[in-house]
Amino acid sequence: MLFKIVTKDAFRKLVEKLMASNEVVGPTKVGTNRHGKAIHQFQPIERFEDMDLDFEKSAFSAKTYFLPYRENLSRTKFKDGDWQQEITYRVQPRALVGLHACDVNALLKLDLKGAFPNPYYLSRRRNTFVVGIDHDPCDTGFCASLGEDTVTHGFDLFLTDLGDRYFVSIDSDRGWRVLHSVPVRDITEDDRRDYQDVRRRIANGFKVKLRYENIPTLLDIEFESPVWKKWGDKCLSCGSCAMVCPTCYCYGVYERISQDFSECQKVKQLYSCNLLDFATVAGGHNFRPDRHTRLKYRYYHQHRGFMEAYDEPMCVGCNRCGDACLAGINPPDVIHDLQEEVAP
Repeated sequence: MLFKIVTKDAFRKLVEKLMASNEVVGPTKVGTNRHGKAIHQFQPIERFEDMDLDFEKSAFSAKTYFLPYRENLSRTKFKDGDWQQEITYRVQPRALVGLHACDVNALLKLDLKGAFPNPYYLSRRRNTFVVGIDHDPCDTGFCASLGEDTVTHGFDLFLTDLGDRYFVSIDSDRGWRVLHSVPVRDITEDDRRDYQDVRRRIANGFKVKLRYENIPTLLDIEFESPVWKKWGDKCLSCGSCAMVCPTCYCYGVYERISQDFSECQKVKQLYSCNLLDFATVAGGHNFRPDRHTRLKYRYYHQHRGFMEAYDEPMCVGCNRCGDACLAGINPPDVIHDLQEEVAP
């Protein structure tokens, strides 16, 4: 990895250059929550001033720019006596500015290749220029406990704010080219020292700490634990956790057919394993009719199944699920109860 220094004015010019040939998406303030704290969302911007890079955490991750909540996979028409299928990936050049380390790590988890890679996701990922940025720890995040508070790849450029300038980590050829479209300079010993001071401040600033060792084994041991029912009885099965999660990718596919049967669209929609009908199969049988069972298997997928397949948890510790949960369920509390064997 290579490192450079860029002034904040030069970075502004860099973003404006990106706007000339890309859709630029960045964190924007869209309101305040019930506690008076700013709510941020990743949205397309037309001016650099529309972005607020000094934000705690976006309510939703930027996952929707890679895995839309709903997308048409294909369209089939009956024409000239035969069926004709049309598949369009609908990809456009895009620059995504302001991703925090945990969200870049979330993309890296979505990048992991399974048996059947998703061409729709991959086409968007390849055509997205990613600019990450360091930030002070948020109040509820526990990414440091999972080692997700730092990132070494998966981006094009990554910024660390040193006050009057940015310390820039470069992880791609296109990142190098784009960065050098504006004035930059080599790092000095003062820059190194300031960078280390900032990283030390960030590392020491996390309020939520989680003992995250041997979690897959713990989940196996506590498979029948009453802790699952304690928290499952609170769950509303609304699916908010999956909607805000930067790594959840479960989905359903359905077909929309025209009244004259001449046209059909195959539609993919993101889904949640906490919804009542998620495990319902043909014939009407539901393998997971109970809320606590569905909640348990979501934790098993995030912290056990994904770990078994890829040697790392699916969770990045952003705790958006806990922030969004109307019932007040969040991973640190659930895992702590399992570790302490707290009964209801």
